[in-house]
Amino acid sequence: MSLLLAGWLSLILVLLPTAVQAWGTQGHQVVANLAQAQLSVKAKLAVERLLALEPGQTLASISTWADEHRSPATAAWHYVNFPKNSCSYSAERDCPDGQCVVAAIDRQRDILASTATDEVRLRALKYLVHLVADVHQPLHAGYGEDRGGNSYQLQAFMRGTNLHAFWDSGLIRALDQDTEVMTARLASSTASPARSQELERAGGTFNATQAAEESCRIVGQPGFYPGRLVDQAYIQRFTPIMEQRLQLAGARLAGLINLALQSQ
Repeated sequence: MSLLLAGWLSLILVLLPTAVQAWGTQGHQVVANLAQAQLSVKAKLAVERLLALEPGQTLASISTWADEHRSPATAAWHYVNFPKNSCSYSAERDCPDGQCVVAAIDRQRDILASTATDEVRLRALKYLVHLVADVHQPLHAGYGEDRGGNSYQLQAFMRGTNLHAFWDSGLIRALDQDTEVMTARLASSTASPARSQELERAGGTFNATQAAEESCRIVGQPGFYPGRLVDQAYIQRFTPIMEQRLQLAGARLAGLINLALQSQ
């Protein structure tokens, strides 16, 4: 009887959807590493001073802090829901009482750039490193009717999951690369003059509304919602888009931090 119960428990664990965490730990660390490499000298020194309050921390190590310390009061800071017929952000409609990722990024950016104590500004940095990555995960700016893909069930890699979880970590897992290798590859692919200039412009003009609307438009692309079985064609089509979102998140996070800490 105990063996039968153990077998059923194992089967249930296999079929459970992957835990929701935008980009998963690896994706968040990749974004943080890409941003770290693009910090200005002044911003890098200011970031190091803030991180020294908790010895041993790096941008990568704090990149999942906001998920690890999520509470009912901050849960809505990680996403924004759009109606299915519009990717044009309306704060009144899409972010009531400022409870969405767009407003949360703006608030934490202002705190980081302020004269608040270093402890308060370190907390703001932790939120920004995480939330800027979140808003670039398409389904963190998806449709409210399916909870950003959380209620869209499917099969991937012979497991039951949902579309949100698949975008959080499934696409990255399919690459089978560790964080350092993936970071180096994505950093190297941005080194061409044209791509470098594109990311520099994106970083310098970043605003959370723009990033959320971009993510929503990706969700609205034909074929973004696959059949109930994710196939290799879907992975091949959307992996480059996923990688571009990680690259943009890294460049924009660096640009945001550079601007916020330019006078520190």
